[in-house]
Parts: sequence; structure tokens; C-alpha cells
Amino acid sequence: MFGNEYNIVRHFPEYFLDYREEFDPTTRWSDRVQSSSGEWSGNVCDFYFRVYNKIIKDLKVPFKMSDGERIDDTPVHNAIREALANCLINADYHGVRGVVIKKEPDKLIFANPGYVRTGKKQMRLGGESDPRNKTLMKMFNLINIGERAGSGVPNIFNVWEDEGWIEPVIEEKFDPDRTILTLEFKKKPLIKTGDKKPAIKTGDKKPAIKTGDKKVTKKTQERYEQILNFMEPDKEYNIQDFCQLLGLKESRTKEILKQLDGYYIQAVGGNRNRKYVRKK
Repeated sequence: MFGNEYNIVRHFPEYFLDYREEFDPTTRWSDRVQSSSGEWSGNVCDFYFRVYNKIIKDLKVPFKMSDGERIDDTPVHNAIREALANCLINADYHGVRGVVIKKEPDKLIFANPGYVRTGKKQMRLGGESDPRNKTLMKMFNLINIGERAGSGVPNIFNVWEDEGWIEPVIEEKFDPDRTILTLEFKKKPLIKTGDKKPAIKTGDKKPAIKTGDKKVTKKTQERYEQILNFMEPDKEYNIQDFCQLLGLKESRTKEILKQLDGYYIQAVGGNRNRKYVRKK
């Protein structure tokens, strides 16, 4: 975390941190920061702050004031901090090829050696934390970066959903083991349905959901189907069951359930004790 690269590699011979800005296809990179350059310490802490400041310099910050001071932090900034810290905390520093972070005109790519210890599906859902380097996580926590709750990755997905950007992609590669997170700053394409209402593609031949929306994204359609495939007849579910299933905040989950209510599912009870059952 705080040593010098020439000492670190004595204990971790494969240790290597690399950041690249690749904006011009005619050149290999526009800017680069690497731990073995000898121009700086090469440790994890210094790498984090050097790279984070380079990543966020092009992010748009809306004008917002609090107690007479401008706030230059946004949910996107927080999500990027989580992604960068997770990449460094969960890297296998005995693994080959090192940590490589690439910044392209419309995306960020975080790659680190090591497989996902909780599994890719659980990583996406959150709720379980199993960091590979617990001491590194503790030190990041002490400066309010990251939180040991398994909620970092789901939060990244939620922020990208709120921004309307293409959903992040998690990849796992093996021999050598490697985890890759790709964050794109591109708007999701909307499915133009015209006056037709969005239908759910399930085995049931039921009428389309009448939502009043003229445009429904493919992701929303997939979530409709995910909910219906998850629900069993004559069984009650609460809002937290669906939040965990979809990896979304409660407010967004309620919006999705509201579109299904009365057509495919039935809400039972008041707001505090509301349950959901699938209609027969």
C-alpha cells in the first residue's frame, strides 16, 4: 500500500500497475502511468490517487450548492471510486499480467489478475463481501473509499442504470485468471414500440402490459420476464426479494412492479407490509 516498487517486487515478483489513456488509434497511448517507471513510488495508494484524478478530469459535474459551497462530487464519481478501489483490493498480486486500467473516449476498462471469489453472479447481486486483500480494503475504508458490505458493484450498476448508460459488463477469464469490468459512457438504445404496448416474452400467452409508456428499453422487458420467472404461484414476496433479484434500489424496483400490478401480479396489503403474488 505505501512501499516503494523496488521493495514490493521482492515479495510480489509479478506486481505491476498500469494505467493507459488510449484516445488515438494511431498511437499506443496518449498518457500512461506505470508502477515500474521509477518516477514515483509505484505503490497502490499513490497509483489510486494518480489514476482517479486522470479518470475524472473529463466527467461533467452539474452545478450544485450546499451550505454556500459548490459540490463537485456526483454518484458517477462515487461509482468510479468503487470500481477503481475494487480492482486494486481484489487483485491477485501473485498473478501474472498485473492490474491494467484503460481509459478510452467512451469507456473505462478495469482488469486485474484473479478470479471473482464470490462468483460473478453474486458479485452482481451484492450482499456478500470476500475481498482478496482484506488489509488493503481496511486501509481504503479508513479514508472513506469503499465499504465492506458487498454493495460496491451493485451500486455501480444502479448508477449506470440511473444515467441511462449501457449496462456494465463483468468478464472472467481463466489460465491465467483475470477479472475485467467495462464501464461505457453510452446511452442505451431505446426500443421504439410506437403505439404498441410492451409485451413480456414468457411461456404464458397473456395480453401486453398496458403501461402508458411509448418506449420501453430491452433491459426493462428483461426485468419483467425475470420477475415472472422468479415468482411461484400462491407464494407471497416482499419488495426486498425483488430488490435482491434485480440488484436495484427499492424506489426503482417499485416502479417496475407497478407496471406489472393488475396484469401479471397482484399487490396485497398496505405500503409497509405490502406483499406481491403472481396472478393465475
